[in-house]
Amino acid sequence: MKKILSLVLALAMVLSLCSFASAEGFDGEIKIWVAENTVEFTKAQVEAFKAAHPEYAKMTVIVDPVGEGDAASNMLTDVEAGADIFGFAQDQLARLVAAGALELMNPDYIETVKAANDAGSVAAVTMGDELYAYPMTSDNGYFLYYDKSVVTDPTDLDKILADCEAAGKNFYMEINSGWYQTAFFFGAGATLTYEADTAGQIISMDCDYASENGLKALKSMIKVAQSPAFVNGSSASNATNLGAIVDGTWDQAAVKSILGENYAAAKLPMVDGYQLGGFSGYKMLGVKPQTDEAKLAACDALALFLTSGEVQLARYMDENIQWGPSNIEAQANEAVKANEALTALNAQQAFCIGQGQYPGDYWSLATALGDDILADKYDAYTDAQLMEVLTTFQATAGSYVVK
Repeated sequence: MKKILSLVLALAMVLSLCSFASAEGFDGEIKIWVAENTVEFTKAQVEAFKAAHPEYAKMTVIVDPVGEGDAASNMLTDVEAGADIFGFAQDQLARLVAAGALELMNPDYIETVKAANDAGSVAAVTMGDELYAYPMTSDNGYFLYYDKSVVTDPTDLDKILADCEAAGKNFYMEINSGWYQTAFFFGAGATLTYEADTAGQIISMDCDYASENGLKALKSMIKVAQSPAFVNGSSASNATNLGAIVDGTWDQAAVKSILGENYAAAKLPMVDGYQLGGFSGYKMLGVKPQTDEAKLAACDALALFLTSGEVQLARYMDENIQWGPSNIEAQANEAVKANEALTALNAQQAFCIGQGQYPGDYWSLATALGDDILADKYDAYTDAQLMEVLTTFQATAGSYVVK
């Protein structure tokens, strides 16, 4: 039934997308890379697209199973040998632009894409004033899963820890990860972002971790790590005695299996007077530059179709995929709104920033800070000593900027 719905929704786009089709048409070959669990779905949508656009009916489309991470790496290694259309995550945008692996969005589609998708996903495909890819999902962030028979108030981290301690349950969060760690720093009001130029070089940093806000965040992490209920980790599949975990939509099935009827999800809680924040993440489709204008027009039209609201909703409705849409109308669909994890994530997104490009050394630096917290290195430190730690962290993070 869901596969039928996918095709029906896709075919419903015939009239809405006809105006975007190239009158010239294209009957050559296009290669697409998508995640393995979306290959068959994508093939069906391609056929729906071709049926809706006779000028592309003779076009050959090859859909290969290459996930977002591998797709970006492969494109960066050899753009010419890469796919014409490929999925990737937003943190790879600057590197792909620098490598010449992304064509600017077709100008005719920009306003349509901006109006149809949430602001975070549009920002994620943007560098400077230019859009380089088509938003596809708005679901790569983290929030709270919890056992509602254990946690009485999911809005307060201190109460969550107390409930888990009392029940002999564990609270999981990966504080030695540069991704999850920002929940504290960004939530407390501190900033750490980098700017990359079109050559992929890190040219500036905006960071104020060595501040009262940064100090507040660091002290919160130290306190949380001292709880007997705290376990450093973010994989539900590896969790034991699970009371609560900071995790993402990719682990929804695992958490449901563990918690059963006690399964619940919510945005991240408050701690020490501030709302935990963090990174939000998005998936998108990129189009490789083409020398053949007819082929480029076909790639753009197909990428627009595959990231349209109707196809995003159909992709969510496919029980083998269920990716959370970036399209605003799809997000408002009752089936999407009924998903507890996506509802929690959407609520959390308001307190997050999109993950841009961060230098590889940043992730190692953040891990080292978290490892020191886990090793109880800072438990007896004064505020002045902790500020020295943050000052060193900030200076080191700034050293990654190309002078």
